[in-house]
Amino acid sequence: MTTYDNLPAPVEGIVLTHFITVRDVATSRAFYADVFGGEVVLEENPAIVKIAGSWIIMNPGGGPTPDKPGVTLTVPQPGDPVSSFLNVRVADIAAFYAHAVGKGAEFLTEPLDRKAELRCYLRDPDGYLIEIGQATGMLEGVYADRPTKADG
Repeated sequence: MTTYDNLPAPVEGIVLTHFITVRDVATSRAFYADVFGGEVVLEENPAIVKIAGSWIIMNPGGGPTPDKPGVTLTVPQPGDPVSSFLNVRVADIAAFYAHAVGKGAEFLTEPLDRKAELRCYLRDPDGYLIEIGQATGMLEGVYADRPTKADG
């Protein structure tokens, strides 16, 4: 049952949510609820899943509307370059990784040590990139190597 306390509707100030365009609302809603332990706040139109004090809002794509003229919402296509991604910070990346794999999540790699953090990436059912990271070295003043021109 939806309660207004669970909706991203601040009484004062602001809250930050993340909207994604999805192919199948039920599949994406289940992914974010299961893999991230989220609470389904609204089933759809739009679907809203509350995760760790934030919300993922999802709806199918579509053409321009009066409040966003000239804008079409679509899901990522295979091979599309990535310009932004969801960044999730966890306290125990090994535990999160095992939980997520157990729920069917497919990671690009296992967690890798990047000096400042342990980090890995997965894609959601629509192909959105999600970074999972656990701060390690940065807590002691150790940071990742700067990218080189060869890194792209």
